Amino acid sequence: MKLIYNVQDKPRVSQLLVFAVQQLLAIMAATLVVPVIIGNGMSPAAALFGAGVGTLVYVLFTKRKSPVFLGSSFAFLNSMAAAFAGAASVAVGYLGLIIGAILAGLVYVIIAILVKFVGVNWLNKLMPAVVVGPTVAIIGLSLAGNAVGDLQKGGVTNAEGVSLAPALLCVLVGLITLLVVVLSASYGKKMARLIPFILGILAGYVVAAVLTIIGNVTDTAALQLIDFTKFTALVKDGVGVGTFFAVPEFTFLTALGGFKELSGAYIGTIAVAYVPVAFVVFAEHVADHKNLSTIIEQDLLEDPGLSRTLLGDGVGSMAGAIFGGCPNTTYGESVGCVAITRNASVATIITAALGAIVISFLTPFVAFVNSIPPCIMGGVCMALYGFIAVSGLKMVQKVDLEQNKNLFVVSVILIAGIGGLSLTFGKVTLTAIATALILGILTNVVLSKSKEEPTEE
Repeated sequence: MKLIYNVQDKPRVSQLLVFAVQQLLAIMAATLVVPVIIGNGMSPAAALFGAGVGTLVYVLFTKRKSPVFLGSSFAFLNSMAAAFAGAASVAVGYLGLIIGAILAGLVYVIIAILVKFVGVNWLNKLMPAVVVGPTVAIIGLSLAGNAVGDLQKGGVTNAEGVSLAPALLCVLVGLITLLVVVLSASYGKKMARLIPFILGILAGYVVAAVLTIIGNVTDTAALQLIDFTKFTALVKDGVGVGTFFAVPEFTFLTALGGFKELSGAYIGTIAVAYVPVAFVVFAEHVADHKNLSTIIEQDLLEDPGLSRTLLGDGVGSMAGAIFGGCPNTTYGESVGCVAITRNASVATIITAALGAIVISFLTPFVAFVNSIPPCIMGGVCMALYGFIAVSGLKMVQKVDLEQNKNLFVVSVILIAGIGGLSLTFGKVTLTAIATALILGILTNVVLSKSKEEPTEE
């Protein structure tokens, strides 16, 4: 893939700001939804601030060589829920979020130190292209259900959470969004090719807004796609729409009141909930960086090195959780954005991180992102997740699938991953991706000694 902007390239300031907004639009919806899922008063704006801080830490540790944004990790949802479930008070629960993220980050730090001394050759042998390729593919394919599910939902729901707009109308708006993205990326001039997601989201939003206004005027619920009440939902103390600036409710501020109630048993509960998951996310970290390496044609596990990407991810996750409560991780949406726009400029990632920090104080922008109907993001994610899957399949192209040993490895990973084989051990859940990767590694190790079969010319 020929990049328009390489890793160290610096676009003009005016372009840089637009590219940064595009990265933010790609990752913001998922980043903001994690604290909403957990509840307990967690602030989406604080999570966005934490993601920006975590990304800057990551960029610092990786010496500006890895163009990816860190956002709220979905892998730790059960861990975060456990932090509140076992807490004596909300303040202790917030403190538990920070302690858990620090413990998980320390796992990365320890692995990074080991990698620094022993190198990454062992990892390349353990996870060759025949293992990593299909694993990256299922990272995208496993999210297909999310994209399709969102594609059929509007932003206005009834008391049961069911979209008022019919699925067919939602799909139509989502496909309009996707069409604009595809046409912009394929036929647009240079600038349009670099910002297809902004153009697609804006086009979809305009269509949805027109339909919603008509629905409001005619009292037709089926046409209401955008929940405009989102613009007041993030305002504190009922001040009203006029509030433009608000300081996010940072996690550490509430957590300070939890120290007096903190107990050793609770810390043990947090450790059990977070530490094992960190090992699972480590496997996904490697797969993400191998995928990104393929896109930018630079091996990130060698330069800046796996030890640095792990430190950046781990320490960035700690820093992000202190502010937003959510452990961070490298985002597939960000990787997909790099692949589709062919803009791998780290300057874009830095600007996006700074933008996330600034925007977290601006309630209208956060409200705008929250108001984007799921069907629009579903249309965007059809492209984003699809490109992740295709990146993995491109790795598999280099593998000789005429050999049974390779065919078995790929087959096991694809079926386990797409089939959703997740395993639960007590409070620890191996995601389908992690399970598929582990099974693929084991299958590859078992078959590594088998003789190569002769292939027909």
